[in-house]
Amino acid sequence: MKKVLIITYYWPPAGGPGVQRWLKFVKYLRDFDIEPIVYVPENPHYPLQDKSLEIEVPENITILKLPIKEPYGLAKLFSKNKTKKISSGIITNNKQGFLEKCLLWIRGNFFIPDARVGWVKPSVRYLKSYLESNPIDVIISSGPPHSLHLIGLELKKETGIPWVADFRDPWTSIGYHKKLKLSKHSQKKHKRLESKVLQTCDTILVTSPLTKRQFETITDTPIEVITNGYDIEISPAEELDIEFTISHIGSLLSERNPEILWKVFSELISENKEFASKFKLQLAGTVSDDVLLSIKKNGLKNHLKNFGYISHQEAVNLQKKSQVLLLIEIDSIDTRVIIPGKLFEYMASNRPILALGPKESDVEPLIDSTKTGEYFDYSKEKEIKKLISDWFNDYKNNKLMIHSQGVTEFSRKKLTKKLAEVLKTV
Repeated sequence: MKKVLIITYYWPPAGGPGVQRWLKFVKYLRDFDIEPIVYVPENPHYPLQDKSLEIEVPENITILKLPIKEPYGLAKLFSKNKTKKISSGIITNNKQGFLEKCLLWIRGNFFIPDARVGWVKPSVRYLKSYLESNPIDVIISSGPPHSLHLIGLELKKETGIPWVADFRDPWTSIGYHKKLKLSKHSQKKHKRLESKVLQTCDTILVTSPLTKRQFETITDTPIEVITNGYDIEISPAEELDIEFTISHIGSLLSERNPEILWKVFSELISENKEFASKFKLQLAGTVSDDVLLSIKKNGLKNHLKNFGYISHQEAVNLQKKSQVLLLIEIDSIDTRVIIPGKLFEYMASNRPILALGPKESDVEPLIDSTKTGEYFDYSKEKEIKKLISDWFNDYKNNKLMIHSQGVTEFSRKKLTKKLAEVLKTV
């Protein structure tokens, strides 16, 4: 049986999307004759926690842990709220105070590639010692945080063990990278480290075709696309919501604020009394104040149910009961490569998906090919309004449903089989 060392920051009890990918891979790798050994921080700073995920960790699996020192603890002495927002990825477009600007500047220029970089050297020492008496066939590092790739880089140099770098998100081309107030020197350092990782590893894993094409311009290292997926039962909900619920699961940050959608909802409420009486907008996850203010300004406050952060299982149940599922991405060229992990669970929930994002996004062909909903860019306000109106009419007649195809290709077990095939050739 092949043994692989998986270096990841996010692990139960971490909540949010970052933990799902490797938790699910680890859950199924033994089915394909691969034994995973997981290396994680002992005392990480997780802005979101979901203890229900702990039951999914396989029995008798080796989990290595080493303490980590993170700057967020010191920063909280100055501003607990601002620090939590920055560590969660919530960076507002405007109204940034002096303290928040300072924290971002320090985060971007003193901690490269990210705030977990201080864990690299002690991790290399610890893992190098472990590997001397515990043979491993392949090392895997997963980012973000991309500092974990630097652990893989050093271990590759010092041990020669084959190394796979998994990019759940891009590095220097991701949207929030531009907000870190980087100096030219810091920008160059990010680029240099990214290039070194991409050139040195034996195989690169990415979650979207566009990310693969971007990386192919700067490296000849083999690149495999293994998307995120779902690990839930595909079945109709036992009982759909009585109201016309349109639900968004996950974070809605300041830039991911679909004002044209709030406007469409507002217009439909004004024009259609029946729609006004049945419509409910449901949000589950971290929502920025900017988004909530925008919803209120469009007169949707009385139609809003804001759950806040909920457990993964609660999110799954909410998806299956909702009439329509909402997928929102920032309208930016940088986000075309982002395929949110929740998309696949949306697909498996067997409810219509209304997706809004940039033109030429990798999300659009996935929704089209699986026939799980409709994708629009931000210029399609009239088309979005018509679709919602049509879906509302279907809802009234108990005909709101989809006839999906090919969704099972994105099951976590099938994706793990693909990963195992890659690992056996490294």
